Amino acid sequence: MTKHIVLLPGDGIGKEIMNSAKQILGAVVSEFGHSFSLQEQDIGGAAIDQYDTPLPEATVEACQEADGILLGAVGGKKWDAMPAEKRPEKGLLGIRKELGLFANLRPVKGFPSLLHASPLKEHIIDGSDILIIRELTGGLYFGQPSERRDNGNAVVDTLYYRKEEMERIIDKAFQSARLRNNHLTSVDKANVLESSRMWREIVNEKSKEYPDVVVEHELVDAAAMKLITQPSQFDVMVTENMFGDILSDEASVLTGSLGMLPSASVRSDGVGLYEPVHGSAPDIAGKGIANPLGTILSVALMLRHSFQMEEEAAAVERAVRECLEQGYYTADLNIANGQIVSTEQMTEAVLDNLTVKSVSDSICSMYVL
Repeated sequence: MTKHIVLLPGDGIGKEIMNSAKQILGAVVSEFGHSFSLQEQDIGGAAIDQYDTPLPEATVEACQEADGILLGAVGGKKWDAMPAEKRPEKGLLGIRKELGLFANLRPVKGFPSLLHASPLKEHIIDGSDILIIRELTGGLYFGQPSERRDNGNAVVDTLYYRKEEMERIIDKAFQSARLRNNHLTSVDKANVLESSRMWREIVNEKSKEYPDVVVEHELVDAAAMKLITQPSQFDVMVTENMFGDILSDEASVLTGSLGMLPSASVRSDGVGLYEPVHGSAPDIAGKGIANPLGTILSVALMLRHSFQMEEEAAAVERAVRECLEQGYYTADLNIANGQIVSTEQMTEAVLDNLTVKSVSDSICSMYVL
């Protein structure tokens, strides 16, 4: 069966890293005999320039028909002066909402060959392997429209959640913990926020359905501290939208570079949007030096979570690890010893470790719509 994939390159370095993703998909076609169809659509700043909206209807419709979606990045200084409703980031928030992608999965695992690239001491991060699960379509980012009051001297933002929104993400977290080490840390601010008190009540109630999973509660400020001082104590972390946004970016320090981190935004039927954690990096766009590994690892997540292709996902992840062990690094990794390579060279190194016979032939074996 052909899997239909929508590509959303977006802005900045998005097109460059998306090209890497296409080459990896071609390698998977060649090595494992799959069939993929690819369709490219606009989102973010690129869509604003073309259609005067960060999320065109054609993009939404295409994504609704997809088995999996790959995103590059959105945003850039070019669009900073746009009204809030037309900022590139609204395209990303909008597609998540339109598709009901309520669960954001961010694996944070340090590669042994990169431990010394982290600003943290190696003994602190050694052995760290965390899955952060963030609720993605509710909370402060999706409350009632913000407003200024009292002639601009006061402002109101609304944090809004329905019970069922909390229940489904907490269920996802328990299920994920069962696939790992049966340890779940729930992060909230229950000493201050009523929404967090409801969240903690639901976690405690759900824990009765998953008696094999050990549950711990952490206040968000304590969790932020322990991510830096004792990261190996965490297995699966689950939290609401804003806390998850902040904590998952903080956790990126463990790997030494945002360029190494993939992410998945999924719903119950397995359809998901996959993207690297890093931004659009407009300052290096077009220079051919962007790190493609976060995107390549996002391809692996798509193969695993949306297509149930575990062997293929593991092969891609193994190829990335072997690249790093062979001493190939992009400039963002700040490695003193090793070969600094371009975006394309790093992609080729990953392909070599996938034992691809002909990259060009692999790409031609996919359907491009």
